[in-house]
Amino acid sequence: MVPTNPFSAMFGRSPFQPLLAHIVKTHECANHLLPFFEATLAGDWDAATECRENITRLEHEADELKTELRLNLPNTIFLPVSRTDLLDLISVQDKIANKVRDITGIMLGRRMQVPQPLAQPMRDYMRTSVACVAQSRQALEELKDLLESGFGRNVTQVMQELIRELHNLENQADHQQVAIRRQLFELESELPPVDVIFLYKIIDWVGEVSDRAERVGSRLQIMTAS
Repeated sequence: MVPTNPFSAMFGRSPFQPLLAHIVKTHECANHLLPFFEATLAGDWDAATECRENITRLEHEADELKTELRLNLPNTIFLPVSRTDLLDLISVQDKIANKVRDITGIMLGRRMQVPQPLAQPMRDYMRTSVACVAQSRQALEELKDLLESGFGRNVTQVMQELIRELHNLENQADHQQVAIRRQLFELESELPPVDVIFLYKIIDWVGEVSDRAERVGSRLQIMTAS
């Protein structure tokens, strides 16, 4: 008997199982962002390094899942959604983990500490961004469960509600980003110019995490509406 590829076998149960495995890994990666940030505020670079190592490991594991999905998704497989949609979705999910890795890489490499007046706003901002990733994971979990349960007619309504909440979270992150950028602008004269440049970059990248999580939801919404 020819051994069965366990990853390929996932598609026999559900086309969303490999995608869910990937978003779970991505969410685990994003969950290390807040502990990492707290370590940088405290100047605990050993703890920050440990968080960064966990993020790098999880991002690498997510990359492996992405590669396996691409290699084991046959052109002829019968799916309730298009092969292109599945590949687009895994690509968007993967960029979330990549951006978390980039944020922590620059902050650790430069030993960046956010100015104290920005500490709590940045903490809240990151928390919202990570919540967006958690919501995108929940949306994919709900979609998989609904389709496997055969409640096809309920899928669109449930997804609309989940995506609406995801949109609200991403909109909250946008407002937080605007407020933090305004606060940083007021502090610019007190900080080294190079530090200001990198702080703006980190602020933007945290926003990209929430934006990409919302894109996951948008693609799920399109898939269920088609």
